[in-house]
Amino acid sequence: MQNSSQTNIENRMIKVVQFLRRPGVAAYSVERLYRDIRQHLPADIRVETRVNQFFSSGIVGRLLDALLASRWQRDVNHITGDVHYLTFFLKRRRTVLTILDCIILEKARGIRRQILWLLWFWIPVRMAAQIVVISEATRQQLLGHVTCDPAKIKVIYCPLSAEFVPDPRPFQPASPLILHMGTNPNKNLERHAAALEGICCRLVVVGVLSSKNVAVLEKHRIRYENVQNLSQNAVHDLYRNCDLLLFASTYEGFGLPIIEAQAVGRPVVTGNILSMPEVAGGAACLVDPFDTESIRQGVLRVINDADYRSQLIENGFANAKRFSVARIAQEYAEVYRDVHAQAQRRTLKT
Repeated sequence: MQNSSQTNIENRMIKVVQFLRRPGVAAYSVERLYRDIRQHLPADIRVETRVNQFFSSGIVGRLLDALLASRWQRDVNHITGDVHYLTFFLKRRRTVLTILDCIILEKARGIRRQILWLLWFWIPVRMAAQIVVISEATRQQLLGHVTCDPAKIKVIYCPLSAEFVPDPRPFQPASPLILHMGTNPNKNLERHAAALEGICCRLVVVGVLSSKNVAVLEKHRIRYENVQNLSQNAVHDLYRNCDLLLFASTYEGFGLPIIEAQAVGRPVVTGNILSMPEVAGGAACLVDPFDTESIRQGVLRVINDADYRSQLIENGFANAKRFSVARIAQEYAEVYRDVHAQAQRRTLKT
C-alpha cells in the first residue's frame, strides 16, 4: 500500500531540469540565484541540474552542449540564462527560457548583431513555450528586438538570498566606505571615480581591475581597495561593513546589489534608467549614470543629509521584502506547472 502511495506521489510530481552555463571565474550570480530558488520550490516540483561541459564561446562547444541538453529532457526544460542556444534541440512545448538582459545585442553592430539577433534571441524565443525575464525593463527591451506574443513573456524578479538581513551600522559621514560592485564597462567605474574626486571617502571595488581601471582611480586620487573571487559570506560582509552602495550602472537587466544593500540597511545611489528604478522601488537615490555631476550630487546628498539617508534605509527594508526567495520560487513553480499542463494537453490532442 505504501509503495502504491509513493508511486502516485511520484506520478504527480513535475520533473524539471535546470540547464546552467559553465561559469567563469567569479561569475556565479545566476547559479546562486537558482540554487536559492531550488531550495524553496514546493514538493510537487522535483528539480535536477545540468551544467554545460563547455564555456559559452565558439561554435563547436555550444553545439555539443545543445546536443547533450537534448538527452536530458524532462517534463519541463529550463534554460536559466546566458546559454540561449540550448533551446535548439529541446521540445518546444516543454521549454522555459530565462533571458537576463539584452546587453549583448545592444552592444553589437553590423553583421555580428544580425547573427546574435537570430541565434541568441529570435530562434530561442520561438523554441520556448515560456520566456522569463528578470525585470519589466528587460521585457520591454526584448519586445523591441523580437516579435512574439507579449503574454508569452513573464517577469519574475531575482530573489534576495535569506542571509541578507538588517544589520544596523553607524554611518561615517567624515569618510564613508563606499562599495562598488563589478568592473565590467557597464558598472561605470570611470564616471564613479570622477564623481568621487575630492570627496573624503574610501572605495571598495569588487572585481578584476584592468590597468585602465587602475589608471582612472589614480588619476582622480581615489583611496581604494580591490577585492575579487569572494565567497558569498565575504560579499555579505562587504555590505555589512560599507556605508553606502554606489551602483549607477549604464546598463542592468536587474541590479541585484541594490536590494542586497537595502536588505542589510545601507543607502543606495543607483541609476535612473532601465531596471534600476524598478528594482529600487523608490528607496534609492536615483542619478543619471551618464552625468558625473549628477552622480556626485547624489553621493553628497546621501553623505550630508542624515534625514534623507535614514528615509532611504527605512524604505529600503520595505522594498527588499518584495524579493523574498519563497515568493519568487512560487512564481517559478507556477510557470513549471503551466508549461507542464499545456504540454500534456497538447500531447492528449495528438
